[in-house]
Amino acid sequence: MPEIRRVAWCASARRGEIDGPHGESARGIRTAASIVGWVSPVQLPFTRVEFFDLLADYNVALWPAVAALWVASILVCARLLSSRRPPDRLISGLLAVQWGWAAVAYHIAFFTRIDPAAWLFAAMFLMQAGLFFWFGVIRDQLSFTSRRTPWSPVGWILIVYALVYPAINAVQHASVVRIPTFGLPCPTTILTGGLLLLAWPRSKSLAIVPIIWSAIGGSAALLLGVSADYALPVTGVALAAFGLQKPETSALVAALYPKRSAGR
Repeated sequence: MPEIRRVAWCASARRGEIDGPHGESARGIRTAASIVGWVSPVQLPFTRVEFFDLLADYNVALWPAVAALWVASILVCARLLSSRRPPDRLISGLLAVQWGWAAVAYHIAFFTRIDPAAWLFAAMFLMQAGLFFWFGVIRDQLSFTSRRTPWSPVGWILIVYALVYPAINAVQHASVVRIPTFGLPCPTTILTGGLLLLAWPRSKSLAIVPIIWSAIGGSAALLLGVSADYALPVTGVALAAFGLQKPETSALVAALYPKRSAGR
């Protein structure tokens, strides 16, 4: 992934301005959205060949776990679509596992070999995993809906796209080994974006890292020739717009998220 220019987190990123799921301020999401404009592709510290060789090593070494994570994601998303009582904690737990997996199994175990910035990326992803685990699993503060909302078509398009992401790359690169597959940062970000568009409350803090990675990964897609990652900027813009919208009315929340409105 490309290096990023150092970003000065000014007063808008101080403690208290990046809110949790129940925060009313949108300043945190604006800060993350502004980073998209500050990220610019520079000379990568590795070649395209080195990058795809790394992906081959990752896929050969970890393919059983990658396949299991892919199947689990398909099943959880199918349950969300079909169930009248969405598995909120299960979805949050799945996202926590995916971000933690991308941090440890990809960034630390593999990507640090060719890019020292991977240590920073791993820290970001571990933080995101912790946020999902804290807010969604431990505190059970996230609800997801399969019902139709203004954002649900975009959310489901991103979810389906993330789930078929390995197939898109297999076709483009005519390989099943030297390609980006499931469990990597980019499909994880796209899947997360789709699910957050179906979630309530609108979490500012949970959108920060996905928006940042949408900019980083989206710029790298141009340099590395991974056209499947062109969906990343779409994901980042959608999350930013979603987070900046006015909160839903209590009546709409009660209709879309009955368990949440009942005060679980």
